[in-house]
Amino acid sequence: MERESMEFDVVIVGAGPSGLAAAIRLMQGAAESGQELSVCVVEKGSEVGAHILSGAVFEPRALNELIPDWQDRGAPLNTAVTGDEIYVLSSAEKQQKVPGFFAPKTMHNEGNYIISLGNLCRWLAEQAEALGVEIFPGFSAADVLYAEDGSVKGIITGDMGIAADGTEKDSYMPGMELHAKSTLFAEGARGHLGKSLMAKFGLNQGCEPQHYGLGIKELWDVDPAVHQPGKVVHTAGWPLKEHGAAGGTFMYHLENHQVVIGLITDLSYQNPYLSPFDEFQRMKHHPLFAQVLKGGKRVSYGARAIAKGGIQSLPKMHFPGGLLIGCDAGTLNFAKIKGSHTAMKSGMVAADVILQQAKGEWQSGQDLQQFEEAFKQSWAWQELHQQRNFGPAQHRWGNILGSAYAFIDLNLFGGKLPWTLSDPIADHAQLKPASDFQPIKYAKPDGVLSFDKLSSVFLSNTNHEEDQPVHLKLADPELPIRDNLPRYAEPAQRYCPAGVYEVVEDDQGKPRFQINAQNCVHCKTCDIKDPAQNINWVTPEGTGGPTYPNM
Repeated sequence: MERESMEFDVVIVGAGPSGLAAAIRLMQGAAESGQELSVCVVEKGSEVGAHILSGAVFEPRALNELIPDWQDRGAPLNTAVTGDEIYVLSSAEKQQKVPGFFAPKTMHNEGNYIISLGNLCRWLAEQAEALGVEIFPGFSAADVLYAEDGSVKGIITGDMGIAADGTEKDSYMPGMELHAKSTLFAEGARGHLGKSLMAKFGLNQGCEPQHYGLGIKELWDVDPAVHQPGKVVHTAGWPLKEHGAAGGTFMYHLENHQVVIGLITDLSYQNPYLSPFDEFQRMKHHPLFAQVLKGGKRVSYGARAIAKGGIQSLPKMHFPGGLLIGCDAGTLNFAKIKGSHTAMKSGMVAADVILQQAKGEWQSGQDLQQFEEAFKQSWAWQELHQQRNFGPAQHRWGNILGSAYAFIDLNLFGGKLPWTLSDPIADHAQLKPASDFQPIKYAKPDGVLSFDKLSSVFLSNTNHEEDQPVHLKLADPELPIRDNLPRYAEPAQRYCPAGVYEVVEDDQGKPRFQINAQNCVHCKTCDIKDPAQNINWVTPEGTGGPTYPNM
């Protein structure tokens, strides 16, 4: 069956903040200048927002520029931040509050909002469609489509109706070719097409490896007596520090007597026995969190990797026929623990470059090299440059001393110290042999504050068509048992927050590596942290994955 094709001026992969901001800005600009543009956004989630997961404290700077009257239009920014609290957790029982003066100024959230980023993306999609953007949810971009000259010609959406053994089922439908003059890749952190584009065009030559954190988050209904709308709490130290790992926790009080609580584990950790999921479960027993959660009800669960390497890790973002934008490139401001505003700005800059090019000779497959300078002139780049030493300092000296450095760098010198710290070791290369550590014995969940992986995945509304090829591809199927199990005690069974990977015994009592792909919440941690880089995450059949409400 031959593939059908559709022609657009611009195809955008991913209906997240950067992709939707780009789409809106393109149509706004076209209307202002009397141009006609056709813009299409493909989204692998079953609906816009289904796969969006973020803290999220949102800085509205980019939104103010994009849609100045967003309040009148009913944007879901309902809870202004009313106060920041930062603690160092020294143990499972104790904490020390950090005076606001000593916190890096990037951690101050005056003028920001506690939001559901998924709901904001749903609203942005409505604004985009009203302007004439075509949005196709439930269609995954499976492959990049290349022209004969090697430039990007567009994308191919995933085939539907392929059985697990690779044969075509009765329901088989081949994917479509979507052709574009320019294709914007806005897949989020560790996008699988972005990864392939970096390899093909050498986009990350000359830059440092990208660095990541794994964010695990829950949404809770809590007792109104302990709910403080607009309150923002961040912590560092315990529990991760106890096992030599870095990261931090967050608890944000939303509207409607809800709080979000989460743990970001820096994926540079060394101990293969560490389980970020179990660290998160035990973290909730700390009195700082337990006093808010007790008597409440867990509503939703999810996990997602964040790209936090900063400008040292930023690849070249332009190539023949397309651009990498947002977290697909790695535009998150780690010192703020925020990426939505910078992602949106990168999409808006991309749109402005395309609009300018469209006034003249805009050819399919063109390399829009002017994007590099345009992005460097933006406030998003200036933010990333200012905070460039925050992440490396955290890796080099840990959360506490790293934050002390950040106070000097950001508060006293405004990020203008005359050096740039290096952070050259990739996260997957940080793991040390299991023989260097003792196994970590995590307490069983109590079903009140702490829970197991399967009940958590259930709350993420994750679903995949079971009779389809496994979308977690092993370059060497024997490696997990042959190499990773003896050397690293096969860490995939612990770093995955969704129970996708297990080591089980076969009929002869021999260990076997089992992939429960239907559990996958698309966090991308396995693609990032596998020490042999043996796991390649590709898109499953369209609509597969989590369906996050209000996350």
